[in-house]
Amino acid sequence: MGVHLSTPKTEKHSQDGEGRQVRYGLACMQGWRTTMEDAHAALPQLDECTSFFGVFDGHGAHSKSDITGKSVAKFCAKYLHVQILKLEGKFGLATAAKKAYFRMDEMMQGHRGWRELHELGEKGQKLAGMLEGMVRSPKGGNSGRPWDGWSEEGNHSDFEGPTCGSTACVAIIRNDQLVVANAGDSRCVISRKGQAQDLSRDHKPDLPAERERIQHAGGFVVAGRVNGSLNLSRAIGDMEMKNNLRFPADRQIVSAEPEVNTVQLSDDDEFIVLACDGIWDCMSSQEVVDFVHEKLRTEDSLSAICEKMLDRCLAPEAGGEGCDNMTVIVVQFKNLTKSAATTSSSEQSAATTEELRPNEPDDPKSPSTPAETIPVWSK
Repeated sequence: MGVHLSTPKTEKHSQDGEGRQVRYGLACMQGWRTTMEDAHAALPQLDECTSFFGVFDGHGAHSKSDITGKSVAKFCAKYLHVQILKLEGKFGLATAAKKAYFRMDEMMQGHRGWRELHELGEKGQKLAGMLEGMVRSPKGGNSGRPWDGWSEEGNHSDFEGPTCGSTACVAIIRNDQLVVANAGDSRCVISRKGQAQDLSRDHKPDLPAERERIQHAGGFVVAGRVNGSLNLSRAIGDMEMKNNLRFPADRQIVSAEPEVNTVQLSDDDEFIVLACDGIWDCMSSQEVVDFVHEKLRTEDSLSAICEKMLDRCLAPEAGGEGCDNMTVIVVQFKNLTKSAATTSSSEQSAATTEELRPNEPDDPKSPSTPAETIPVWSK
């Protein structure tokens, strides 16, 4: 969304890194947009056996406020993995991911949410000191939100959350298990023996199940947009479309509920790609996988491959595809079979950095679901 610049901003933020079981590269670019509203998270060693990667594509602006989709995207990049780790001991990784998405909406409400979103926005650094002076210590009993060390009182204790929002597509790798959670139209794709398989589905309002939920909650879809404005049907934030008191959070016009896909990795799996729709609008999943395979033969780093992909997608002039913000992360698997086998042994700290070895196509949606029935969405 938004107006275009007269010339694109092609400066790129790039990064490479690795952990015990993966190496990664990423790049992001503002492009033709007047602001950069994408955010990302890259934590190759979230704990000793877990890696976390995510892309977040912000949209919209909160009325009469400095809070924008960029604020929501950066909020998710800062806090989503923290909540997943906090919840997974009680619920397991897949369920924890789902609950953490809803928790983002809760955390962005009230004075603390308002303050955090402002500090993460364009003018946040200037306001941070001033806002601190308005914060008072929390008092029990006068807030409907659960006290868990997050809530606080202040001039904006009645803040109901941002009317802008963000997509969230994350990949969590723990030993030889991959958990992908997605809400919105960012996407995660795996390369399996050179073939692209989508591990997430783009949540668009015209999908039958999405349209049914939207209409049942009192909304409508016109020209592929929710209530004529939002061109995706699931997102974190967008609280003005989540205020129907008759329905739970997962049945609102716009829902933060992610679809969660659990994959058993094996030696057929080479890498995953997470990217915002600025990439997927220009290239299909298979084109992206082919592009990465081709560049792996010539480029020195994964971030260089990501930078080349941004250049490939950038439109030569303003208007149409290739004019959005762009963010892409390529995560290459190391020796996951060995990593999984030695996790509980004394060899756990001796992970190798040898060349990537892919993994087997056993992709169970859950422990009770046969591998061949895993949902993959071709593009």
